[in-house]
Amino acid sequence: MPHSFGTPQLPLDPHTVSAAEVVPGDLVALSRADVTERRWHVVMHTLPESPDVIRVTLRPPLGGTDREEVLRREQPVTAAGRRMDVAAVPQMTSPPLHGVAFRDGDRVTRLRTVDPDATEETYVRRWGAWQRHAGDDPAAPGPGEGGDERADAAAGAGAVADEEVRRWAAEADGAGYVVRHEPRPAADAAAAGNGRRVVVTGLGAMTPLGVGADALWQGLLQGRHGIRELADDAFDELPVRVAGTVPVDPAELLSRQAARRMNRAAQFAVLAAREAWADAGYAPGGTRESGIDPDRVGVSLGAILGDASVLVGGDRKLRERGPRGVSPLTTPMTVPSQAASQVSLDLHITGEARTVTSACASGTEAIGQAVDRIRYGRVDVALAGGAEAVVTPAIMASFAAMRALADGDPSVASPSHPFAKDRDGFVNGEGAGVLVLESEEHARARGARIYCEAAGWGLSADAHHVAAPDPSGAGIALALRRAIRDAGGRISDVVHVNAHATATVDGDLAEARALRGVLGTRNVPVTALKGHLGHLQGAAGGVEAVAAALTLHHGVMPPTVGCAEVDDAIGLDVVLGGPRALPDDGDLVLSNSFGFGGHNAVLALRRAA
Repeated sequence: MPHSFGTPQLPLDPHTVSAAEVVPGDLVALSRADVTERRWHVVMHTLPESPDVIRVTLRPPLGGTDREEVLRREQPVTAAGRRMDVAAVPQMTSPPLHGVAFRDGDRVTRLRTVDPDATEETYVRRWGAWQRHAGDDPAAPGPGEGGDERADAAAGAGAVADEEVRRWAAEADGAGYVVRHEPRPAADAAAAGNGRRVVVTGLGAMTPLGVGADALWQGLLQGRHGIRELADDAFDELPVRVAGTVPVDPAELLSRQAARRMNRAAQFAVLAAREAWADAGYAPGGTRESGIDPDRVGVSLGAILGDASVLVGGDRKLRERGPRGVSPLTTPMTVPSQAASQVSLDLHITGEARTVTSACASGTEAIGQAVDRIRYGRVDVALAGGAEAVVTPAIMASFAAMRALADGDPSVASPSHPFAKDRDGFVNGEGAGVLVLESEEHARARGARIYCEAAGWGLSADAHHVAAPDPSGAGIALALRRAIRDAGGRISDVVHVNAHATATVDGDLAEARALRGVLGTRNVPVTALKGHLGHLQGAAGGVEAVAAALTLHHGVMPPTVGCAEVDDAIGLDVVLGGPRALPDDGDLVLSNSFGFGGHNAVLALRRAA
């Protein structure tokens, strides 16, 4: 990054003058070697000591400690042809770091203050080691570099240890550098900085792209979509008959006895949870077979309605057959919490089973709440995400009446056009996405594979309208900033955004405005997945968090499907055409979810060591 001490950006024009000619504010070099190696100093003060001698006080042009030189009046020096305001040149030294207890998220910056055109070198501590940060000159020497053989081994593949940073700081002043230490920003949650690190160790999904997280990932990379024509006769009279539906009957993947006691959303959730549990390295069957304390495991799932068809079907049977025709399972299969309860039953999880209902932000908020439950020691492991099955005639009719649904021939292309000039609404969808979250020490103790860190999350509310987003994007921006802060990060850490981007005209613009406002001039790549999947409602946050974790794990960003031409008003770097390599100049990926009524939730995932 550019240095933070302003200097006039005039070209250096070295020329020889005598010491008697220099005045405060002159930029000078005392030897030919100083000119060659760009060691300049500002004349802060001159004091005649005798008719032949002048005492000159010098300070590095970007700030530092003073030095005094006694010069003969006729002694030649080199002036740079650039004048400085001596009042604007700070006097400072590098702080001692030998007693500092570094934490992940801390930064050290080193600035070669004797060079008026120098840029800061920044290192960030992640996973116990220091990595060069975005925007730094890759050729600039840092800790463990610059010919120091003692540190070359510690540097390894670009990472250095705490002791090398301390040595780097201790040697800075003598070499014309100033080092600054910036502790990790305080998190929104009071104890987040002191709480346990949470990592992602397992992934599971049931989506319109198929069964399993791998089917989801391969479909995203290949640019396929899972939006289909609704063939059931019940949809025949509807103005819109396309949706993102799971291409298999989940009941066929479960035992008949288990399936008949679960609604469709719970079936999706159980299948995704089983996959995530096994993917995390736990034994099939749940906590008993895995030898893990069931009281230290929790479930946190998001849902808006769960499965709306159960209540509709119960009402129809009541009218057709009377009270005796209504199944006693109607009520327990209707509640939105059924998915969480069925996952806890299936895997014998007794720590807790939580359900979050906050419109389309439900899945993301459920993951965030699970992060906090682990951070603060309430549980060690959690299955978190979302599940939804609301592709029903009444709900489709309601969305169509709102003029919120897109239509089109899914055999030609995806009807969902996020961020596109021709976007005209979302496509309703269904599915489930579940992550296994663990405290880092728990995961490392059992040798688990770690996809990424679940580093932080943020919430906000628009308080604007029952359905429409706040067009200013202010609420979304607040959630974005809170997620980054909760992760102990900075804006410059963000390398990718998984956008909510439902392909509604106002919603996409509000999100884009918020992202531009928070990320500033940084051209962060953005992917919108609803062209592949449709809008999975309360499950969207869970499924898209699975995709975001895989993006970090594989270092690849999926393309955005359905966007032939980005709306000029969006103003974002939308990933189009094919997968793109994830930038390596930062470590945070954000996953956004926003819902009717102004619910905003953002999850921040961090690249694992």
